[in-house]
Amino acid sequence: MTYEEIFGKVKRARQKFGEDNPLKLAEAMGIKVLRESMGKDDDAVKGFYLEYKRVQVITLNSDMPLMIQQIVCAHELGHAVLHRKKGLHAFHEAAMFDESSLLEKEANIFAAEYLLKDEEVLDLLNQDITFFGCAAKLMVPPELLDFKFRMLKWKGYKIIESPVSENTDFMKNMPIPDSYDYESC
Repeated sequence: MTYEEIFGKVKRARQKFGEDNPLKLAEAMGIKVLRESMGKDDDAVKGFYLEYKRVQVITLNSDMPLMIQQIVCAHELGHAVLHRKKGLHAFHEAAMFDESSLLEKEANIFAAEYLLKDEEVLDLLNQDITFFGCAAKLMVPPELLDFKFRMLKWKGYKIIESPVSENTDFMKNMPIPDSYDYESC
């Protein structure tokens, strides 16, 4: 799937449902979101998308902070929107940022485009904030910001090169903190 196709799907979802929150978008799309305790180990399952008999379900690890659940949900929405017609209906590896799989890469791009608004990212970069500082202010992993950078470059923006060197499995082994101070979630 091309950047243009992914961009179009994100744009259509935003226009149709008017939701910035991926949890609310899933609900608006008729996708059931379940939260189950799956542990806090570094390699704990973060989430997955499943379709069975036309019932779509995203399951999220309830042991994660809400902000991480939202990122995982946006990624799983990418699978629901981009890959539903390709036969992806069963459990898949929850290593969200594993680019060894084209489907995972596409879901990552969907999540980055959905969660990170161009204006917010560009505004922070224009404030002379570093790439990692930008990721911290946006409260996203640097790897997700790297996927957004790819979309911005595709759109024709002249931006710095991402210092992230395709750390594709960071989410798989990412520690799950006990809490975050994300009052704005």
